[in-house]
Amino acid sequence: MIDVRGLWAGYEEKSVVCDVNLKIPRGKVTVIVGPNGCGKSTLLKTLCGILTIRGGEIFIDGKEIKEYPGRQLAQRIAYLSQNRQVPDITAERLVLHGRFPYLSYPRRYTRRDYQIARDAMERMNIAELADRPLQTLSGGMRQKVYIAMALAQDTPIVLFDEPTTFLDVSHQLQMMDNARFLCKEGKTVVMVLHDLPMALSVADQMIVMEQGSVVGRGTPEEIQNSGCLEKVFSVKIGKAETESGVHYYIERGGRN
Repeated sequence: MIDVRGLWAGYEEKSVVCDVNLKIPRGKVTVIVGPNGCGKSTLLKTLCGILTIRGGEIFIDGKEIKEYPGRQLAQRIAYLSQNRQVPDITAERLVLHGRFPYLSYPRRYTRRDYQIARDAMERMNIAELADRPLQTLSGGMRQKVYIAMALAQDTPIVLFDEPTTFLDVSHQLQMMDNARFLCKEGKTVVMVLHDLPMALSVADQMIVMEQGSVVGRGTPEEIQNSGCLEKVFSVKIGKAETESGVHYYIERGGRN
């Protein structure tokens, strides 16, 4: 479990995350939503140790994050950022980078590392791209390679910042299925999403942020019923019961 207590984080002199308290349960999908610039990405970067904590504490399975050496933390938490450079390497070589925290000196990939990377590519249906240079792939295919890299890291906690970027509708749904499957394997998944109906459909827990603070937390049903989304996004979310389950949709404008 991730336990965040009174967290402050940001860049240079500016705090972007302000006095955040939350608990992220083990083996569940937690989705973070909020307007642009509200601190969602900053929160993820602080949870995985990329950004330094300015105030407060983060505990990973009862141990304070600052007590984890860098390599151990990378074996606990995989993080897929929103913005990435495109290196001049093949798709398989990028996916293998997910195995880096497990390499000992001399840093050579083992047969097991290659197998885990191939399994991750199979899961994302991109095995045929193994020898393709990353720079020759479309944005959607490239995104799937990066997701496979995060899966190959094989950590108990996975953080995804906008994982559906560049993906078409079919592959967005596949990504949500992968998130649920990871939880069935016992992993903890935290995602930042902009698509509110999709967030409500996939989440076990939702966190709503505004101006650096958490303004709503609960199950999708609790968040929808609270009116929090209407207040923050100025939209109303409707819900329909169908034979395949509950489906959410943007119904109409909310407050002016």
